[in-house]
Amino acid sequence: MVDDLEERIRQRAHKMWVDEGRPDGKEESHWSLAKMAIAFEDARGEMLRPVEEPRPEPIEAWVNQAEMPTLTDQGEQSAPGQLADPNK
Repeated sequence: MVDDLEERIRQRAHKMWVDEGRPDGKEESHWSLAKMAIAFEDARGEMLRPVEEPRPEPIEAWVNQAEMPTLTDQGEQSAPGQLADPNK
C-alpha cells in the first residue's frame, strides 16, 4: 500500500515536471505538490460528506445557563434590594 502511494506520488510529480518543461532543481516542490494532490484525491469522499447538524442541548441547560448564586441563596434572608450583612 505504501509502495503504491509512493508510486502514485512519483508519477504525479513526474507529470508536473514534464508539464512545466522539465526544469532543473524543482524536484522537492513537484514532490510536495504531488503529495498534496494525491492526499486531496484520497480524501475527496470524506470532504464531500455533508456536515452533521448539531444536536440541541437539553432544555435544562438553556434555562439554567445564567443562574448564579447570590447571598440570599446562601441561607441569608434580606429585604429586596438590600445586601445581606456578612457579619451576622
